[in-house]
Amino acid sequence: MNKSVTVIIVTYNGMPWLPKCLKSCDNYPVVVVDNASTDGTVHYIKKHFPEVTLLEQNENKGFGQANNIGIRHALGQGADYVFLLNQDAYLVDSVLEELIGFHKKNEAYGILSPLHITGDSKRLDHNFSNYMFKEKTGQFYSDFVLGNPIQEVYDVPFVNAAAWLISKKCLETIGGFDPLFFHYGEDDNYCQRVLYHGFKIGVLPKSYIIHDRGDRKKSKVVEFSEAYYSAVIRSFKLKHANLLTPIEIDKDILKLKKAIFKLMLQGRFQRVAHQKKTLKLMMHAKSEILNSRVINATKSAHYLGL
Repeated sequence: MNKSVTVIIVTYNGMPWLPKCLKSCDNYPVVVVDNASTDGTVHYIKKHFPEVTLLEQNENKGFGQANNIGIRHALGQGADYVFLLNQDAYLVDSVLEELIGFHKKNEAYGILSPLHITGDSKRLDHNFSNYMFKEKTGQFYSDFVLGNPIQEVYDVPFVNAAAWLISKKCLETIGGFDPLFFHYGEDDNYCQRVLYHGFKIGVLPKSYIIHDRGDRKKSKVVEFSEAYYSAVIRSFKLKHANLLTPIEIDKDILKLKKAIFKLMLQGRFQRVAHQKKTLKLMMHAKSEILNSRVINATKSAHYLGL
């Protein structure tokens, strides 16, 4: 068993994928942080994978904070690397050895990811392929189409956290996921912080994991629903907590205030009420964002309690 790396899996009602996910991790120490599942996930792990370290939570702490709990445990047990793996993803062959082997020769990378392929193993995961379109050199797809030699690594500004290898050095410099984000946006923010502190993010094009999420459909967000407000404020936080860009919070708040005034002049009072709620949420988030930027601009194992 390779004990230099600990696989961390955050679960929440993960039974459709968990048997295959955990089976694919047989050769590694695994920490599962369960976010108060109600579908038998905890019982299944205890019965069928007793060797897995199971950290049960009595509430859903979200993706980022649950991962922080797992990361803290892994580092406390002496891990040199953590590998964050989604509950709906499966390791393929020697993917972790390939990632670790590359990192040992290229320590400038804070995050390394394999390619994500679909559950039927026939194509790239759709969302993942979009990330590769934004790959820094623009060579990834060109190399495949033109038959050029495939590079050992492709640098990217972002790759989603379904399969991240993170070095101990990176974690001690960047810290864990920012509690500013509960679910969605935390991996974007983390990548911004990684780049801000001088690390690289890379994808190894000859290493794979399966990301088995093809059958799920996104629900439509209704305007001014709770899901709508949540998405708007998440985007607001993500934009303004970005250390790679200057602070422009007041500019966006002023823009919204002007829009509200215009709506009032037009007599559209229902929309005024909705936008005033958005403004209130933004004003509340402002102090959280400014505090986040101050913390994340310094080098330390933030949010991990080490």
